[in-house]
Amino acid sequence: MGVLVGRQAPGFSEKAVINGGEIVGDFSLEQYKGKYVILFFYPKDFTFVCPTELHAFQERLKDFQDRNVEVVAVSTDTEQSHWGWLQMPKSQGGIQGITYPIVADTNKTISTAYDVLAGEYYYDENDQLQAEGSMIAYRGLFLIDTEGKVRHQLVNDLPLGRNVDEAIRVVDALQFNEEHGEVCPANWSKGADGMKESHDGVADYLATH
Repeated sequence: MGVLVGRQAPGFSEKAVINGGEIVGDFSLEQYKGKYVILFFYPKDFTFVCPTELHAFQERLKDFQDRNVEVVAVSTDTEQSHWGWLQMPKSQGGIQGITYPIVADTNKTISTAYDVLAGEYYYDENDQLQAEGSMIAYRGLFLIDTEGKVRHQLVNDLPLGRNVDEAIRVVDALQFNEEHGEVCPANWSKGADGMKESHDGVADYLATH
């Protein structure tokens, strides 16, 4: 599907670990209707860059929740793998202390629907199913609005960790636009001026109050 911005976020119902250790069998985004969602994908459990991202989102979780935003993580690992990693202390490379949901995209359908799977299946000349590339998720991030529509997406290659402050900035920009009807110029941050299109089509800076 490539670019999902402006489209309804693909739905799913899969196993997940919530509250740092409870496995559920039918986790979906439907429960968050009326809220914003930051849905982010990461490549693998028990790796190096991934725990830094997961902990970074946890450290700012209250900032997201104060903005009516739920954070949800997804990887292609199993729910048992997620659970095991959650029991491992941060000092040992684990993600103990993470409380937001971590979804198990074991069959890779969610990563495929959001077009972040870092590999693909194909049939060879003998009609045998083969896989090319790593069948894990890129570092995809999607901001979904209260109506279930994707409003922002970012996809990083496997070695490139994301900036959680930027995710919050984009949330602020979307909510500013929804509240004031003004647009956000380059490098906009909360508390800065927005822009409004004037009657002659020229964009003027207006102070935000």
